[in-house]
Amino acid sequence: MESLDDILLDAEEKMSKSLEVLGDQFSGIRTGKASPALVENVKVNYYGAATRLREIAGISTPEPRLIVINAYDPTALPEIEKGILAANLGVTPINDGRLIRVPIPELSEERRAEMIKLARRLAEDARVAVRNVRRDANEHIKSIQKSGKITEDERKSGLDEIQKSTDEYIGKIDAHLKSKEAEVTEV
Repeated sequence: MESLDDILLDAEEKMSKSLEVLGDQFSGIRTGKASPALVENVKVNYYGAATRLREIAGISTPEPRLIVINAYDPTALPEIEKGILAANLGVTPINDGRLIRVPIPELSEERRAEMIKLARRLAEDARVAVRNVRRDANEHIKSIQKSGKITEDERKSGLDEIQKSTDEYIGKIDAHLKSKEAEVTEV
């Protein structure tokens, strides 16, 4: 038997996951500074398997505008280079046979606008995900009330609790978006 508390906890957990996914997606949005997060999730064809770059190479930022990728297996360098180009990050890797250097160019106004548009789209997707969790939880609460497992008052308080969580997570998403926009527009 699923209780009201189980439904509320499950909804909270799913909303939290949506926020976490947004944070991961935002870390891949390029700002004017070099960050390992820009390339760490790039998929590389490593011995026939799509593998994340961070699993097959060390990634560092020795300078504010340079990412250095040191592959654990030097034979993977050409595939890493292809993976970075295929990811369409707006950067061009330089392979010297031992390391891959990724210089981060200054963002143009047009590119900054594209990055902000992308961030807003990702934030809206996260908001939609949170609202979908709310809808599913509300339907679940209503169905257990109809089956007589909870009272009408408990249903009302459960729906209020779900709405409060939804508002809280949408507020967090908006704050995250605002900080990312500020980071991207910073010259």
